[in-house]
Formats: sequence, structure tokens, C-alpha cells
Amino acid sequence: MKSVSLFVSPLESRNLKAVKVILYPESGEQSLIEISEAEAAEFGEANVQLQESCNYEYSIDKGYQLVEIPGVVRRFKNSNSSGGRIAPGIYTGTLSVEVVETATGNICGYIDLEVRSVKSSYRDDYRTMLEDIAERCTDLLMQYTSPVTQYLSQNYSSNSNTLYQQFAFIKSVIDTSEFLEAVHRILNAPVTRWADREGKTNITKGVRINNSIMRQIASGSNRIPLPENHYMHSVLDTVPAKVVVREKHDSPDTVENQFIKHVLSVYRIFCSDVKNKMDSISRECREARQLEERLDNILDHQIFKQISQPATLSLNSPVLQRKEGYREILKSWLMFDLASKLMWHGGDDVYKAGKRDVATLYEYWSFFKLLELFGTIFNFAPVEVESLIESTSDGLGLKLKSGKFFALRGIYDRGSRKLAIKFSYNRTFSGNKEYPSAGSWSKNMRPDYTLTIWPYEFSEAEAESQELILHIHFDAKYKVTGITDLFGVDTSSAEEDLDVEKLDQNKGVYKRADLLKMHAYKDAVRRTVGAYVLYPGTDDYIAKGFHELIPGLGAFPVRPSKANDGTEALKNFVKDVVEHFVNRSSQQERLTYHVYDIYKNRPDFEIREPLPESNEGGRVRPPSETSVLIGYCENSGRYEWIKERGLYNFRMDSDRGSLRLTPEVAGAEYVLIHLRDELKTGYLWRIKDRGPRVFSKLEMAAMGYENPSHEYYLVYTITKTGNKEFDGLVWDIRKLEGYKPGYASSLPFAVTMTELMKVRVN
Repeated sequence: MKSVSLFVSPLESRNLKAVKVILYPESGEQSLIEISEAEAAEFGEANVQLQESCNYEYSIDKGYQLVEIPGVVRRFKNSNSSGGRIAPGIYTGTLSVEVVETATGNICGYIDLEVRSVKSSYRDDYRTMLEDIAERCTDLLMQYTSPVTQYLSQNYSSNSNTLYQQFAFIKSVIDTSEFLEAVHRILNAPVTRWADREGKTNITKGVRINNSIMRQIASGSNRIPLPENHYMHSVLDTVPAKVVVREKHDSPDTVENQFIKHVLSVYRIFCSDVKNKMDSISRECREARQLEERLDNILDHQIFKQISQPATLSLNSPVLQRKEGYREILKSWLMFDLASKLMWHGGDDVYKAGKRDVATLYEYWSFFKLLELFGTIFNFAPVEVESLIESTSDGLGLKLKSGKFFALRGIYDRGSRKLAIKFSYNRTFSGNKEYPSAGSWSKNMRPDYTLTIWPYEFSEAEAESQELILHIHFDAKYKVTGITDLFGVDTSSAEEDLDVEKLDQNKGVYKRADLLKMHAYKDAVRRTVGAYVLYPGTDDYIAKGFHELIPGLGAFPVRPSKANDGTEALKNFVKDVVEHFVNRSSQQERLTYHVYDIYKNRPDFEIREPLPESNEGGRVRPPSETSVLIGYCENSGRYEWIKERGLYNFRMDSDRGSLRLTPEVAGAEYVLIHLRDELKTGYLWRIKDRGPRVFSKLEMAAMGYENPSHEYYLVYTITKTGNKEFDGLVWDIRKLEGYKPGYASSLPFAVTMTELMKVRVN
């Protein structure tokens, strides 16, 4: 079995013997590696490297023990054992574990273990994401003030956590190949200016004569005789051996180069300050020391010895703003200067106590990526974006923190429909909310990000209560490497797919947990039409619930990269969703309307009696949406004509007793006929054709209708219901809400099948 041995680093104040610790991986040899001193120094990491979510056993020299860390470092319970178990879980970064003497409990030293992320690119991703966040925060802070001239002074925090936060920001900027390339461009081709330089030269070499030279020839010291044959011998018999001359030369001592030297010096001093304020054995101290040495090497270049210190910086310098090398250094300084004024408590989640929590950093970084992406589609007011920064007692604070709610509001105006937009971070949808309240009808749900859209003319609360709002949720999952991590591997059959899933569960690996979480958001949070994973991969995946883009589930690639962050698919998706919302004839629009119409009132009646299930092989409408006409027949003779002809007519005019052609009337599926004195009736007929036809008085007479008295009639073609469920049923129409007694009992009206079943007699 592979193992790694390391020796405890004793505390500086004590001179103790070396204590040996041996680590044994439980999860395969590849989960435990040892890197070189040079590589460890380059990345500010420990030599011995574990892997997150893997477990390790350790043994230690007798008489010593590692200090337990709840959930991470645990001693074996066996009293004779001097070993234990290390289970870093999802922790990533430098894990410093103290070593104590078993007998006395005195701390005698420590061991450093680096817990690596499972993703091979986490080092670059970490640096890229920190740099992007620093850039975005700089942009936000610059919106507060854009001075042309700034004094070059910083106010660094005395708090070690905040100081390291600032250091982490600036390290992500200057400890990069881009920064070093910018410095090399300046050193190889610095901006120069013409400057005068004084120097002594031998007068015999010949010099350009001017007033200064003439005065030196006449009165200069250290003189030598002129030859008798010299043309000036008659005027002067001696001249100075050397004269002081001024000459023009290219000088690098420009205001721009002064600024570059100052920036590098400030960075170097800052690194030294961080190093001195951190524990000398900490990873933070090692990182600061390494960066300090790198900056010292740059400042030792000969060119900086010719450059003086500046007092002020003019930000409108064309060289600083445009010339390659200079503009990159200017940008880094602006980020650094403003970062020194920014307090971001959310940064503690990422790198406090030696952590390198890449997953949490990805969550923060994805927020800024979504903000940037949504900003290209929606109109967020500047005051909304600026609200990310708030004044605090110790400067300016970034309000972004994992688990804390924050929201921005905007507008999308398509012309044909104006929409209100809300982009939320860590919005909690409270559980156990009764309809039509916003939130979750089961337990509390808190997606990482939620995009909410509703018509602008409604308030958010009104839109929620009327089903006019939609929510789309996104969760950042850094550790997802591909679509198969979410949706599993395609197999030849559904049964085989479920068998694979069961095996994964038994192994403690459940890849589809994130997919099920998306289903939880979609199904539990009211008015949710989509839930999607953001992950640092390459492929997007969209599963549609019905025919249209929404409702749906899926995943989109959003990866830390300067060249291609993969957000194009997500951007197109959001555009399509908004355009889908603008479409007033979409199935989603119809669905939400009917959901509102159905659920706005509580049900007040149940039908448990048998009713027809199908009509000509198709599903019948629900009773509450099945319309029944209540029609009057004057006598049994007329009713015989109705049965014989399969026709039922209503008067068509403006007189009392004529039929108003409402949607319920026009779309009726049944007609219940009652005679003059027969208000309990079972004469239920099914309407064959969709809607009535118009017959004239002459046409009615030609069909044998007795004494037609009106010019036109609305006529329905009817037939026997053919449903045994209605056989023998009788209804008391006097109990229907639309019934009017006396002469008005002959007036036609429409009811639903549900209303009709309420008045069933038997």
C-alpha cells in the first residue's frame, strides 16, 4: 500500500525532536501524492497533498497525537493506538493539524496537508475567478467616483482576515503570466523623455561653444597652456583641461514609469505587511513571502534605479490608458487600490483559515457572470447594480455572501409587452405556503440564483396571485464535470439505467442528486418553469416538459476562462425564454390562465357519482367545464317533435325568453329539457354539432314545427346521450341558481355539469 511520511515542523519557540507521521490512502493510491518543494512554493501549497472527499489513515510516533478536528481528524478509540483517520470531506486548501504530546497535552508542532480539489484545473480556476470578481468589484467601486487625479495612498486593514482577503484579490491579479508579461513589455520598451545630463569632457575633443562654455574657458580651474601657434594664444594663454557640458539623452524617469515603480513598490510593501501579520507557519505567510521575492526581483532591475518616486497620478495619461504593459499595470493598481477599501465578508467562506473553497468561489463568480449576462439582455438601473456596494463603518462593503439574500430589479421592453425582471441571489422560498401565496408548498427552498419575470403593469404580489409570474432557478455546481454526472449514462434500456443508478447508490455515489434537486425546485416552488445547473463544463442540456421551451430542466456550461466562458448557450436560452413570455399565444400562457381560473376559488362540491369517461374514444371534459343548456318545452306534442327530428330550438330575437348566445351556450355539450309543469326532469340530450345553426320561420314550418311565431330560431342537433351513467337520473331545476319561478321559468340558461349534479334527485 502506498504511504507518505512527513515530519512534524516544531514550533519556533521550542527545540524538539522530529516526530514522524505516516499517511495511508483508503481511496486509491492516486488520492495521495507528494509534490516538489519548487512546485509547492510556486502555488503556496503543502508538499503532501490529499484529495477532497477521500479518506486517509495515519500513524504517528508513540507519545504523540494529532489534535482532533471535528468531522476531519479523528483519533482511533483503541487506547493502544497512536493513529487515527483524516477525512477532509469537501474542504479544499491547506489543512494545518497541530501535534501534541500525549502525556502532557502540550502542543509541540504541526503538519501541513494540502487538500486538492477533484478537478485538475482548480488552481487556474481559483485564480481566474478571484481575478474576475476583483475586476467586477473594481467596476462597481469606480461607479462611485471617477477622479482624474488620485493621491497614491492606501489604507490597509489591520485585521488579518480582511488583510488576507485584500491580498488574495491582488495576488489573483499580479501573480499571473499576464501581469509578468506587462512588466516585461515595460522593461524592454519603456516610455522615455528627453532630459539634460551634465558631464565633464576633455576640451581637446571639441565642444559646441555657448555662453556657459565661454565662461568656463575664461575662468575655469585646472588649466593647461595653449600652444603658441594656437589661434587663441594671443587672447588666452591657458584653458581648463575639462569643461562641463550638457547633453540631451533618453531618460526613463517619466511620470508613467514613476507610477509603475510606485505600484510595484506598494505591492512589495503590502506583501511584506501581510507576511509580518500572518502566522509564520501559515500558508498565507508562505504565499506573501513568495510574491514579495518575485516583486523584489523585478524592482532590482537597473531601469528602476533611474526612476524617482511620484507624488500624484494623472489617470488621463494616454500612455497609462492605452500603451501595452502600462494599461495592464494601471488596471491592476485600480483594482488593488479599490480592493483596499472594500470589505467582503463573503470572502471568509472562500479562503479564511487556509481554505481554498473553489466550489463556494464558483458560486460567487457565477453570480457576477449571470449579472453580466443578464445585463446585456435586461435593463438594470445603475442604482440597482450599485446597491451591491454599501457604506460600512470600516469602508465599503460588498453585500454578496453565501446564504444571504440579494436582488436586483430591471425591465425588458419588447414593445409589444413590457416585462419586470428580478434577479435574486439566495432567495428563500418559504415552505408550507397555501395557494395562492408565493413560495414553496412543501419545505423551504433556496436556489443559488432565481430569474423572475412578470408583466410590468402588475406588482410582483399581484402577478404571483394571478399566475402571471414565472421563476427560473439556477444552481452553481463546480464539482460537476459533465452532463453524465447529472443525468447518468445513457443505457440500452430504462431498467438498465435504473440498475446502474442503484449500484451507484450502494457505492455511496449518487450522481443524479443534483438533477433531483432541480426537480424539487421545479415541483415545490410555485410558478417555477425551469431549474438548471451551472457547471464548469462544455455541453448544455435542456429537457422540455411539454412541447415548448418551458417548463424544463437541464444544465449549462459556465466555466472560468478568459477566452471562452461558455455562457453563449445560456444567453440564448434566456433570450428565448423572454421571447416565449412575450408570445401571448403560447401554451404556457394558456396553462397559467387556466391554472389561475381553476384554483382561484376553493372547490365547494364533490361528484362521486358515475359520469361518462369518454366521448367517441376521446377524453370528456371535466364536469366543471362541461356546459348544459336548461331548455323549456311548452307541451308534450312539441317534445315529440324534438325527439322525432333530433332538433331543439331557441327563439332568436330581443324578446323576453330568447337565448343569449354566451360562450357557455355556444359551446354547450348537453341540453336538459323540462315541460311547462314538469320542473323535475330526466330529459337529458347530447348536442351533436359544435354550436347551433340558424333556421328561418319558413324552414321550421317545413320541418313540421307547429305554428312558428318568430322570424328566426337557433337550432341544436341533439341525440340520445348513449351513456348508461345518465340512465334514470332526474334533476330538480328549481334548485339551480339560474332558475326563475313563474312565467320566467321558461327562460333558457346554461349551467355546468357540476352544478347540475348538485340538484340530482335520484
